[in-house]
Amino acid sequence: MADTSKGPAIRNISDTARWVAFYRAMETERPDAIFHDPYARKLAGERGEQIVNTLRGGKRQSWAMVVRTKVLDDTLLRILATEPVDVVMNLAAGLDARPYRLPLPAALRWIDVDLPEMIDYKAEMLANETPHCHLEPVAMDLANVSARRELFARVNASARRIFTITEGLLAYLEKEQVAALAEDLQRAEHCQYWITDLASPRVKQMMEKHWGKELNAAGAPIKFAPEEAEEFFRPYGWKSVEFHEFYEASVKFNRPMAGAWMIPIWKFLMPRRTEKMMKQWRSGAVLLRRV
Repeated sequence: MADTSKGPAIRNISDTARWVAFYRAMETERPDAIFHDPYARKLAGERGEQIVNTLRGGKRQSWAMVVRTKVLDDTLLRILATEPVDVVMNLAAGLDARPYRLPLPAALRWIDVDLPEMIDYKAEMLANETPHCHLEPVAMDLANVSARRELFARVNASARRIFTITEGLLAYLEKEQVAALAEDLQRAEHCQYWITDLASPRVKQMMEKHWGKELNAAGAPIKFAPEEAEEFFRPYGWKSVEFHEFYEASVKFNRPMAGAWMIPIWKFLMPRRTEKMMKQWRSGAVLLRRV
């Protein structure tokens, strides 16, 4: 087991990628795994394991990240099979290994965008592996608005239909930053689909209660959890076409959250109150399409 006695649990924003990668490793090593990421443990490293072992409720909360991974995998593969998407743009890609582990079309162009140190680290760890599609890593700070717009314009000019992923990114942005990103993507007319995870204010409060101290110390506080949920994106040219609620998906995939066994009982005894509570605790993956 990794030494958990030294240093903060999360040192910086890049550590959150190692944290999530270790959850993928945990799932992969289950005999009943709902997805397989053979690169996850190597990418997470000892640091990823240390984070999960150190954080309050670290292992108990694995269900949410596991379900998120599965939902995004399934949605992406379905859209690629039914729509003429030729480019996937993965913003703040972190240690996502989808180009290596998913059965993607060989002609697909996959663009990973992240900070230079993350791009370099992943390239080093996967140097001997071959992606299933054309992979283009782009080292960039997405907070650099001019560089971001230049990238989107360049990709847009050479694409027919773009599918954008922002997994685990928006939560760390201010509302104004999310709005600006939405507008920049909307300007690129070939950006047709955008999938992202989204949490309610109540879920944000829970995350702050569990991990707020560590995330704040690492300069990565949770910020974005709009009251209007997926409707937040409509004024910026995006409409929700699908919402995959993580609790419902957790039941489907048999990855229940702690205490989930009580919810059917509450629904039976207090249906209206439980329905209200479930809306307050709503979180999931939203598939957006340009208006």
